[in-house]
Amino acid sequence: MINYYKKCMLCPRKCGTVFFSGCNLRCVYCQNRDIAASYSGFEITDQKLADIFLKLQDKGAHNINLVTPTHYTPHIISALYAARGKLNIPVVYNCGGYESAETLKMLNGYIDIYLPDFKYMDNTIAQKYSFAPDYVENAKTALAEMTRQTGGCVFNADGIMIKGVIVRHLVLPSYTDNSKSVIEYLYKTYGHSIYMSIMNQYTPMEYVKNYPEINRKITDKEYENILDFAVNIGVENAFIQENGTVSESFIPVFDGEGIVK
Repeated sequence: MINYYKKCMLCPRKCGTVFFSGCNLRCVYCQNRDIAASYSGFEITDQKLADIFLKLQDKGAHNINLVTPTHYTPHIISALYAARGKLNIPVVYNCGGYESAETLKMLNGYIDIYLPDFKYMDNTIAQKYSFAPDYVENAKTALAEMTRQTGGCVFNADGIMIKGVIVRHLVLPSYTDNSKSVIEYLYKTYGHSIYMSIMNQYTPMEYVKNYPEINRKITDKEYENILDFAVNIGVENAFIQENGTVSESFIPVFDGEGIVK
């Protein structure tokens, strides 16, 4: 039986998202460039970060979703330690997959859910679009450590994930073979112990004008071809997106809400 989910089991209603300025990747197609390139953001203390976590919980958030957090790991650990005993919702580590095992081991016991990207299975492509010539090796090692820490996926009575790993893969136009290689690797390595999120939301930003092969939306045919491949190799646990997702807004406004108020 193939179980394809169109609603995310991570945050179907309220997600307590905290964006961190900067990123350890420089993807030419990044949709969050304003904050990923450190153009936006505010300096805060570790205690203030802990207070933000607790405030989000008080507002009814189902989790604390840490976005591009890698380079702030010591501060995040400090904030989570300060909030211990008060914070009782899952903590999500939302990253690009380009992590070191040493950094992830520091987070053992602090993170409930890992939400990494797995962008590439070809370092040539990784270098061209993300300036990461060793992406594949690092992503594989990182994912192995993430799954070691969390074990299999665990859900509460409402069907919301409280522990485990969801691996996202953004389908790039013109690169369906790369997508198939990623999905095949994830399934052959981890089977049904992880969930995948196969995304069609790629939006061609102004920065990809010099890359004509990805300066367009993915077609329905490309996406359907990848989903058919996933079904055929036996993937069961995956989130998919409806046609036309690219027309929706996946680009947040970084106005400091929740930080400066």
